[in-house]
Amino acid sequence: MPDDTLTISEMCAAFGVTPRALRFYESKELLFPIRQGQKRLFTKRDRARLKLILRGKRFGFSLEEIRQLLDLYHMGDSQLTQLSRTLDLARLHLADMEAQRAELDEAIAELKEQMDWGEKKLASLSKSGHAAA
Repeated sequence: MPDDTLTISEMCAAFGVTPRALRFYESKELLFPIRQGQKRLFTKRDRARLKLILRGKRFGFSLEEIRQLLDLYHMGDSQLTQLSRTLDLARLHLADMEAQRAELDEAIAELKEQMDWGEKKLASLSKSGHAAA
């Protein structure tokens, strides 16, 4: 076993993922571990790819988008195509995230207003209830 490989359990511990997730990424052709029977050995390349997969997921990229971006690595143009496409997709995802944040900020403000109204109404009803008693 080469020294620079990790087993599936070592990969899980290093990246905080489950064996099922690693097998899923392998089935989606995102990772390509060395197979020795039932054993999977993950190379430095797999570790770098997994880091990018997890980062892409965090930023809202689909697994298909991530796969396509990873596949552009070997275009022979010093990653010009890969970086250009990544930036294009990142701009789209950032715009979506900012729009979602704006919607969420608006919903939070509205909920706070409703809660303030509810607290005032509750206080008013409590006072009037005590006064009647």
